[in-house]
Amino acid sequence: MAKRLVVVGGVAGGASAAAKAKRVDPNLQVDVFEKGEYVSYGACGIPYYIGGVIEKAEKLIVRTPEQFESQGISVHLKSEVKSIDVGKGEVSVFNSSEGREEVYAFDSLVIATGAIPVKPPIPGVDLKGVYTLRRFSDGVEIRNDLELGEVRKAVIVGGGFIGTEVAEAFRNWDLDVVMVKESEKVLGDFDDVVSKAAKEALERHGVTILTGCRVDALVGGDRVEAVVVDGERIEADLVLISKGIRPNVELAVQAGIMLGPYGGIATNERVETNIPGVFAAGDCAETLHFLTGEPYYKPLGTTANKMGRVAGTNAAGGEAVFKGVLGTSIIKVFDLGLAKTGFTEEELVARGVEFDTVIIRARDRAHYFPGGGRFTVKLNWEKAGGRLLGASLVGPGPSVLRINALASAIYAGMTIEDLSRQDFAYSPPFSPVWDPLLVAANRAFGG
Repeated sequence: MAKRLVVVGGVAGGASAAAKAKRVDPNLQVDVFEKGEYVSYGACGIPYYIGGVIEKAEKLIVRTPEQFESQGISVHLKSEVKSIDVGKGEVSVFNSSEGREEVYAFDSLVIATGAIPVKPPIPGVDLKGVYTLRRFSDGVEIRNDLELGEVRKAVIVGGGFIGTEVAEAFRNWDLDVVMVKESEKVLGDFDDVVSKAAKEALERHGVTILTGCRVDALVGGDRVEAVVVDGERIEADLVLISKGIRPNVELAVQAGIMLGPYGGIATNERVETNIPGVFAAGDCAETLHFLTGEPYYKPLGTTANKMGRVAGTNAAGGEAVFKGVLGTSIIKVFDLGLAKTGFTEEELVARGVEFDTVIIRARDRAHYFPGGGRFTVKLNWEKAGGRLLGASLVGPGPSVLRINALASAIYAGMTIEDLSRQDFAYSPPFSPVWDPLLVAANRAFGG
């Protein structure tokens, strides 16, 4: 009798786990349970659908249930796993379409329940026209609302990845956009050089940013009409709550699965939990930081897919390890690209690490070649030994993909001196003869 893998959640981590497991063991019975209506979609593309860059929502679908079925993977939509019994090896699943609950046995299990948007306990947060953005259906609802043509003013509460990307999307609709931040920084996870550039780009393109402010209430009748910020009323036809996310771990906790220090499911290098044969992947789970080996929580699509691949391999009887992440991130803010990898200066200070830093500004192409623009590189490195610990980039669009070279350098354990000796490509349309990364490394190394 074939063994069965049950996957709870069918987006990035869950879909990757199911597909990989089936490739490792074609005889494995794989069942994916997803409480929503969609599986395997590009969640990171949702802000661009809202902004009209992606015309049709269906373009975000990576694989359909029918495509999974053609590979022998059973996908159950509108099917919510209500409980997990790890002792019996069973999950209880409620199918909302049929209104019934069933029990499925499993030999191995992957939990990929994702994360839940944080909704602050403020009056009016449940009014019509107030949204969070996490799932495919959230993006569709917001876009449908905008297409009615009645939204003129939007307020975004929060200014992380999602809030920043949606601010641009709303400006594409020519909305008046106000961003409200309790802290002083936009993109708070980034180094100050990036945060400042992001704020300037948003303001340059018509976004009003209120920092150090607190939302008192959302007010309106049936639908939101205004946001009260530090006692002042700001008119709003639509509000996006973008205050971050928290790991969706209720099922895991009920099953006796351990959590880590960030509140996500604790996993080891095999992406396995404290229960043998039970794995966790994606935004519900913690992983390890590559530089320290310590637990780390960085909910990114890349991390979810990689964890899912390792979880699927091991759940199917293979052997794979996940060495952790550096938190490598990249974001587009209008005409700018912003990126980071490794530790920011703030994180290094908090850890008590002795480090040095350098910031340089150069052009991203040969000075005589049309187009391009100024490019900022910030490098952080360990004083003792010169090991590269982190980097931040700001520049025109795709030019900041250079962050991948820096992430690779950190993974390889390179020092600043090592980086200064790299043989980077040169052609006027793509780079100056001295690439900005080399300029920064040379400045840091004293060359």
